[in-house]
Amino acid sequence: MKKGLFIVFEGPEGAGKTTVIKELESLFTDSNIEYIFTREPGGISISEQIRDIILNKDNVEMDGRTEALLYAASRRQHLVEKVIPALEKGKIVLCDRFIFSSLAYQGYARGLGMDNVMEINNFAIEGHMPDLTILFDIDPREGLKRIHINSEREVNRLDLEGIEFHEKVVEAYHILAKRYENSTVIVDASKSLAEVIEKVAKEIITFIERKGYI
Repeated sequence: MKKGLFIVFEGPEGAGKTTVIKELESLFTDSNIEYIFTREPGGISISEQIRDIILNKDNVEMDGRTEALLYAASRRQHLVEKVIPALEKGKIVLCDRFIFSSLAYQGYARGLGMDNVMEINNFAIEGHMPDLTILFDIDPREGLKRIHINSEREVNRLDLEGIEFHEKVVEAYHILAKRYENSTVIVDASKSLAEVIEKVAKEIITFIERKGYI
């Protein structure tokens, strides 16, 4: 059996990843492609519990290294319990956030060092990197503006960081896009929802066709 594909969606707060992922579900259903949608941190019971701790707005005392370790722990459990089994069954895994988020938020914006955070995550993921990363690129001010006007969106502890923090996150994503340019596609998330969905769908379909999955 052919191994599945691991496709990850990354981007700063308010970039619209989750909305686009939900809209893509019909694309995969209509194409009879075996897939699962999941997210980080979360996706399974243990990781969702860790998510609640990380993103709880009351946990203002949380140390940056604690935060990075919790993300890595959540990622490990999510991988072994949900992602890897799906890939071994030949499914396409579509995941909202993965290791780029830790490198950008904790490694770069928190100042822990991307190499240090990568080392923590190397232990957790054992070489399981995405086959394709779709990076939603948007000005952090625009992203935060979207959050504030969207009453249905969860507002978490990271959303409440200052603009300098979010600017560093975007800067880090640009660095990572260059570092992993062979497996990363940048999408202009400032465009209309319809345009972003069309772009992302085209990139994914082209990729999985090239890999022989449709």
